[in-house]
Amino acid sequence: MLEFIYLSGWGAFALLLSFQLPFMFFFLHLIYKKTYVDSAPSDTSDEKITKFKNIWMTVVVVLFVAVNLMSIQYMPAVSSARAVASGQDVMEVDVTAASWSYEMSTREFVAGKPIRFTAKSTDTVHGFAIYSPDGDVLFTMMLVPGVTASSLIYTFKEPGTYKIRCLEYCGAAHHEMSDEIIVKASTS
Repeated sequence: MLEFIYLSGWGAFALLLSFQLPFMFFFLHLIYKKTYVDSAPSDTSDEKITKFKNIWMTVVVVLFVAVNLMSIQYMPAVSSARAVASGQDVMEVDVTAASWSYEMSTREFVAGKPIRFTAKSTDTVHGFAIYSPDGDVLFTMMLVPGVTASSLIYTFKEPGTYKIRCLEYCGAAHHEMSDEIIVKASTS
């Protein structure tokens, strides 16, 4: 369930709706009531309004903190740290982005083995996003020229052909800036 929420656009959309719909229904109910049922000024005491406001804010803060705490395990820095802590050898891959292509030290990987992508740009801001064979974005990195190379560790779970695309507009041929990598099944 958490993978659906944090790793897909539809999951994020569903989470957003779960926060907004109750508020919208309450708001519309209140507007309807004050417009058509009882348009007289409210005789609700200030203490009751304050109590309701405090309960409402507590619920919002608790939900916000809970959703963010559950998302920590999906952050790239945390998954990178987990891969290093596992004790497995991490394969090093150097990536250089330049106007409208990627230079990579290797393009073939083995599923289940952690890979550290160390990427930089030589000319302008580029993106380095890897898509699964199903078209889902697995991770993305922003590459800024003149800045220390970005680094991220990722472990591919499934074999297949993965697409690489630039997600930062980098000039006239930005739409053609793509590449592929091959992930093979583990032999062990």
